[in-house]
Amino acid sequence: MNFLAHAYLSGDDPELLFGNFVADSIKGKVLETYPKKVRDGVMLHRSIDAYTDQHHLVRECVEILQPTFRKYSGVIVDIYFDHFLALHWQKYSDTDLTQFASGVYRVMIMRFANLPPRSKRIIPWMIAQNWLVGYANLRDLERVFRGMSRRARFDSGMENAVGFLIENYAFIEERFLAFFPLLTNHSINYLMDYNLNIKQSS
Repeated sequence: MNFLAHAYLSGDDPELLFGNFVADSIKGKVLETYPKKVRDGVMLHRSIDAYTDQHHLVRECVEILQPTFRKYSGVIVDIYFDHFLALHWQKYSDTDLTQFASGVYRVMIMRFANLPPRSKRIIPWMIAQNWLVGYANLRDLERVFRGMSRRARFDSGMENAVGFLIENYAFIEERFLAFFPLLTNHSINYLMDYNLNIKQSS
């Protein structure tokens, strides 16, 4: 899953949100320099990714992309799923998407000094272009993919990802709608276990 889904699945704790949101930029022993709740957010992120990567509905999407996008297929599917989450936001949240996104940005701005270097480069662009809301429309989604294509080390073809999505829209949307409630339940159960463990250790 990508930024919007990870934010949505973080629950209400800003420190967990921070860790979950920037987890891909925190590597190795650097993790130990962060407070415990941020580390827990990173572990939530990894649990979400592991569940997602092994699920057959997600794999079906990745498989149809692989002949065209090769090793970038999983990354592209993650962003496709953020598109469908933004598009169907009212199915999953009572909070307006723009309001939700503003809250996420506020958490990142308030903790900007603690962001890992990669996140410090990405998040100002994310806020300026309002990625979390923009995922819902194909024009902004194409802008995101073109930016990623320019930054990729190898020829990724990601500038063509929106065209591929349009051609396979129903197939991918159907699998997202079937998968996302399962992922939400997985994350809720993870957070319930997390809260229980916090109470037991206090």
